[in-house]
Amino acid sequence: MSHSILSKLNRRTILRGVGTGLALPLLESMRLPGVLAATTTAPTAPVRMACIFIANGAIMDQWKPTGEGKDYQLSPTLEPLAPFREDMTVFSGLTQHHARANGDGGGDHARNASAYLTGAQPRKTSGADITVGQSIDQAIAEKIGSQTRLPSIELGIDRGRNAGNCDSGYSCAYSSNISWKSATTPSSKEVNPRSAFERLFGNPQSAADMERRLRNRRSILDFVSEDAKRVRQAVSGADQRKLDEYFESIRDIEARISRANSAPKEIPELNLPEGVPSDLKEHIQLMFDILLVAFQTDSTRIATLMIADAGSNRTYPDVDVRDGHHELSHHQNDKDKMEKIARVDRYLVERFGGFLEKLKSTNEGDSNLLHNSMILYGSAIADANRHSHDDLPILLAGQGGGTIQTGRYVNHPNETPLNNLFLAMADRMGTKIDKLGDSKGVLDLS
Repeated sequence: MSHSILSKLNRRTILRGVGTGLALPLLESMRLPGVLAATTTAPTAPVRMACIFIANGAIMDQWKPTGEGKDYQLSPTLEPLAPFREDMTVFSGLTQHHARANGDGGGDHARNASAYLTGAQPRKTSGADITVGQSIDQAIAEKIGSQTRLPSIELGIDRGRNAGNCDSGYSCAYSSNISWKSATTPSSKEVNPRSAFERLFGNPQSAADMERRLRNRRSILDFVSEDAKRVRQAVSGADQRKLDEYFESIRDIEARISRANSAPKEIPELNLPEGVPSDLKEHIQLMFDILLVAFQTDSTRIATLMIADAGSNRTYPDVDVRDGHHELSHHQNDKDKMEKIARVDRYLVERFGGFLEKLKSTNEGDSNLLHNSMILYGSAIADANRHSHDDLPILLAGQGGGTIQTGRYVNHPNETPLNNLFLAMADRMGTKIDKLGDSKGVLDLS
């Protein structure tokens, strides 16, 4: 085993190639003598956080578990997450007060998205003077983002837009973004899987090299093969297997992106952006897989993903829901419409469960990626028919590196600020944020 290679191998090692940089996952060999200041203990895995947003709330009596604490039973909507029951916390009673009108009239869907992570009341405008607040992900990225190649990554499924009126006088920027770099600047999300992938692993200063690689349909691994070969020869057998699995996942993502981009274009009226998969299930899974490798390689520790923009009226033919989601959400207690929405809710939870499964099966040190993460899933709107913003559908998967007591359903008093949860997550990311929106303290997760 080459000591010269091992002496340079650490958590931030990046395989280099023309116009390309590919980070490594956490390896046992990173703790061998001569590595990481000759430590004999396993490298400490960082804590990551991702905030997933769903549109149009949920059918709450199908979402909320029964029982309480450790003695709870999953609801029909959350039942697909049964394999991760002990890895997550389900909450009730959390509220996002500034998603409410508070004198501003209609526009609950736009306020839902814009207040979700900011905890702030958006200014009602469809002009350029948009104002809401800095979101929790960006507040954390501002403090610790320099520790990784990317401070954060923002992903989405709907392209959306940042101008015009999208909801009762609210700018489309409010409906299309949950991540806000500042009170007036949303963080642009990537909806094209290839663009997201290249953002993580490509060198934006080598555009010509990147274009040539894509034109020739070569893998990113082809460009780092010499570095990869040297590292592989220098590490243990177990790490070689981990590297092989990691490289295979990279090739798989690239192949799926290529297939999606080369598929026949859909009919024009579907208005699908170029390069975005026409199959929703594949699109969502690709974005979750990109989040997985982003965390696995420590390319970033902070991410957001909008499964749909606020007020999305997408159909879900995979579960035989061919009516628009937003239209259905104003169900007026029609049982048939509510049953269709519950089908959509469960379908999206199933996609989320696939992500959790991959996180949990990715070993990292003495644990796994899910253990070392905090994955928020939910919305700042509960019952879309009533446009309610209290008792929200919120769950948190992962143990934050062992700092969160999971396997519980925690029923907080109604009107407990959702922002209290965000302050607790910030603490576990190694940052101290004293106030967000109407927060009244740090939510106890222990």
